[in-house]
Amino acid sequence: MNVTSLDRPPGRAPRKGVVWIPGGVFAMGSEDFYPEERPVHRVHVDGFWIDEQPVTVAQFRRFARATGHVTFAEVAPEADAYPGAEPADLVPGSLVFTPPRQAVPLDDVRRWWSWVPGADWRHPEGPGSDVQGRDLHPVVHIGVSDAAAYAAWVGAELPTEAEWERAARGGLEAAPYTWGDDPNPRRPMANTWQGRFPWENTGQDGFLRTSPVKSYPPNGYGLYDMAGNVWEWTADHFRVQHSDDVESPCCVPRNPRVVDEDLPGPDPARIARRVIKGGSHLCAPSYCLRYRPAARQAQEVDTSTSHLGFRCVVRSPS
Repeated sequence: MNVTSLDRPPGRAPRKGVVWIPGGVFAMGSEDFYPEERPVHRVHVDGFWIDEQPVTVAQFRRFARATGHVTFAEVAPEADAYPGAEPADLVPGSLVFTPPRQAVPLDDVRRWWSWVPGADWRHPEGPGSDVQGRDLHPVVHIGVSDAAAYAAWVGAELPTEAEWERAARGGLEAAPYTWGDDPNPRRPMANTWQGRFPWENTGQDGFLRTSPVKSYPPNGYGLYDMAGNVWEWTADHFRVQHSDDVESPCCVPRNPRVVDEDLPGPDPARIARRVIKGGSHLCAPSYCLRYRPAARQAQEVDTSTSHLGFRCVVRSPS
């Protein structure tokens, strides 16, 4: 990649741990995988700084201690928003991946996702679990409002989908993966699922759940975990680029309070959705081949999960 004066950062980095992504035009999307990634189109982004890794448990803990922030998962839903709901259901909690003991049909994510009262960023698997030893893991069970609050605290913002994809590509214009064209390089390049999803994970890459950031090689821009480990929030509202009939979320669940028509609560069609990017440790080639820069999913803003985190950007002043 040729470096010109326009590719260089406008000054010193705003804080430690960020990488400058040069502005320019790139081919966004893919014609080769899922319909919502189409069509490939040329997009221009200005240069920006981006976190070299997802926000970690340790980083988020400092924010929560300094501000007293209470995350979305730690707040009970308001009864007025869910008329007819049982009081016992209106408790803080989040969605946790719970692998079945054997092979199951892949047509219903509720076979491997469970609503767990008491699950949050401090208790990733629910009550009785904690984040001891996970300071360098990406923080999870983070709602988009939590991510935006953290970003504001550090003087940053959430990336747009185009910014995120530009950064994830690492200067490789049309490669399907952050590391290039080979889907199965000789060494693991990201924390993804190996084995038969959702019940058998061989852990060939070294991890069954999240992994410490920087456990795998960086991309061409020096960014870590732009593929796998955890999905990441973006600032963009989700819009399908093909038709409303093509969306079929794989390992990205919805809050169970709105996924069932029989459950009381808001109309699911009215729940705002944001684009999330990057895939996670639950993405398998046979089921959710979304640990690629072009891959994208819609995520309801009233939902947090055990495989969803974020990173931040700082844009250059115009």
